[in-house]
Amino acid sequence: MDKEYFAHETAVVDEGATIGKGTKIWHFCHVMSKAKIGERCILGQNVFVADDVILGNNVKIQNNVSLYTGVICEDDVFLGPSMVFTNVVNPRSAVVRRGQYAKTVVKKGASIGANATIVCGHDIGKYAFVGAGAVVTKTIPDYALVVGNPARQIGWMSEYGHRLNFDEKGFAVCPESGEKYRLKDGKVIKITENE
Repeated sequence: MDKEYFAHETAVVDEGATIGKGTKIWHFCHVMSKAKIGERCILGQNVFVADDVILGNNVKIQNNVSLYTGVICEDDVFLGPSMVFTNVVNPRSAVVRRGQYAKTVVKKGASIGANATIVCGHDIGKYAFVGAGAVVTKTIPDYALVVGNPARQIGWMSEYGHRLNFDEKGFAVCPESGEKYRLKDGKVIKITENE
């Protein structure tokens, strides 16, 4: 039976890996046997996906990214070139810490910029935006825009990736989609037609 996904001839996909329909795995990638990759994902050149990593549907991973055990990316996540995940807080070469891997969840629609570092155990909220080169050392709220080292929040982003400018009543509109958002008690929610 033909594969329902594409893997470049230089890619290594270990037997047992689960890979969804329409996914593309490019040059020099390695997907380990217990990895689970959803549909329509793109793994750029030189991407490593470890055992027990879970990727939802439509996850886009740019070149030179390693996803280690403990990383979960929900649907529509974007991982920029050469961004870094960790999975052990206190690594030492001479101390074996297998089984102590910390979990990191990147929630639906979040984007992580080029060369950013995500210190393990800190989740990235849905539709959050981590700027290029940021070093994330704490959990990031939904829709938050964070930059710097250590990463600090400087604003909020729409689901289309535009900075939200809230008025005095706590409302904002995405300039591209026209979708409306509300900021209340330090949290952003998208307003549905029923509200």
